[in-house]
Amino acid sequence: MELHKIEQLVEKYFEATTTVAEEETLREYFSKDDIAPHLEQHAPLFNYFAKAKEERFTKSVPLKPGINYMKWVSVAAIAIFTVGLYFYQPTPAPVTLADEYTQEEIESAKEAFALLAMNFNKGTEQLYHLEEFEKTTNKFLTKK
Repeated sequence: MELHKIEQLVEKYFEATTTVAEEETLREYFSKDDIAPHLEQHAPLFNYFAKAKEERFTKSVPLKPGINYMKWVSVAAIAIFTVGLYFYQPTPAPVTLADEYTQEEIESAKEAFALLAMNFNKGTEQLYHLEEFEKTTNKFLTKK
């Protein structure tokens, strides 16, 4: 097989566009001893796949879990459940403002929030004037 075709197949392989037959051609080429020097770096990749195909798992796989394993899992579940019941603390009923504070305290807090809102609005009005000032000065500064 000509070298140019092998180079094209290697490029296609790394772009993931080769077919199964083309990959088999590459495996056959790289399994030989006469590989082009600039393609020798790819030889271990294709040789690995050939060796990995021959590997087999020889150990036995247990299909049933051991009886002792299931006993210990059930004991652990019961222990966790018991500890959870021991440390369980029910949450108290939610407390309303009327239960916590007197009516005078609630009205005083409302007045304080209204004053805070009024002062906050004054501050934002000043920011609006500052923004208008900035727009006007930018008109004069960027004028050509």
